[in-house]
Amino acid sequence: MYYPYLRGRQFELIALREFALNHGENNNVIPIIEPVRKNFNSMRLAIPKLIEGDVKFGLILNPLVGEIEGKKTDTITKELKEELTDKSKWIPSFIVTDNCIKVKSLINKFEYEDVMLICSDRTDSSTTDFEDLVSMQQVKYIVSNENRTLKRKLKDKGKELIRLDDNFKAQKRNSDYLPIEEEKFTEEHMYYKQDGYNGFSDYTVLVSDFIEGGRTPYAVAIHLTYKKDNDEVWVRHFTSISNDDNANIQGKFAEAAKKAVTFLAEKNIVSEAADELKKYYSEKKYPGLGMVKKISIKNHIELMNGLINPTEKL
Repeated sequence: MYYPYLRGRQFELIALREFALNHGENNNVIPIIEPVRKNFNSMRLAIPKLIEGDVKFGLILNPLVGEIEGKKTDTITKELKEELTDKSKWIPSFIVTDNCIKVKSLINKFEYEDVMLICSDRTDSSTTDFEDLVSMQQVKYIVSNENRTLKRKLKDKGKELIRLDDNFKAQKRNSDYLPIEEEKFTEEHMYYKQDGYNGFSDYTVLVSDFIEGGRTPYAVAIHLTYKKDNDEVWVRHFTSISNDDNANIQGKFAEAAKKAVTFLAEKNIVSEAADELKKYYSEKKYPGLGMVKKISIKNHIELMNGLINPTEKL
């Protein structure tokens, strides 16, 4: 299975909603969502669509970034009480730092089952507290970057280990992508089982660091992943040319979109996300930077879903 790690921002949730609408019957994706907004309206719209589309999802209950960082752990479940009624449809998830005792207590207090633990850079897997936490019967999934020590520790414990990679090589400015035509993104979908993992995860075509807002850019860059002939996944960067100032953002989008549409036609790439981008370009419409990111995310999730054996289910 593929476990894309996304924050609960509007454009990311729209990508998930649209994916669930059309891929529920052939779904190999379990998104991990870290809520970052104190306004839960977008989550209230997304969760029923995921459930309706039979797309199970991990919901992080102790986010480390955004507007609800540090709030009470039951803040999210209280806000989304109606949407989360059926516990079989979602996975209670916790980021593990130095909080192993607290997470264990919360799992017991709220009687959570099939829990997902996400190991962070602050996770010390050598402690007794960590051993006690991961050994809990209620814990099913462990998400971590490549960690041989952790893999050995979890061997024969009946846990599902998911590898998390930070694959997108972010540039400081959008214009910096102009000389970079394409880069290798991942080959994990081909080898994760051989490497002892039950699934794999990444941050899609977004940076792993949580970055809020920003100024109007001098350049527009569209990032689309695609499959090479050897089945590796690469990311192609389509960047505007007139990048001397931040005027005419619509024109910059048209420049980048023209490159992308030409590439999609040359490679005969067909997807819902690709069709949406082609439609905006042909109609000379600028959808906004959030929707451009949504198209990139949706394209990547569609691609990874199609690369995984369709018989592989949770």
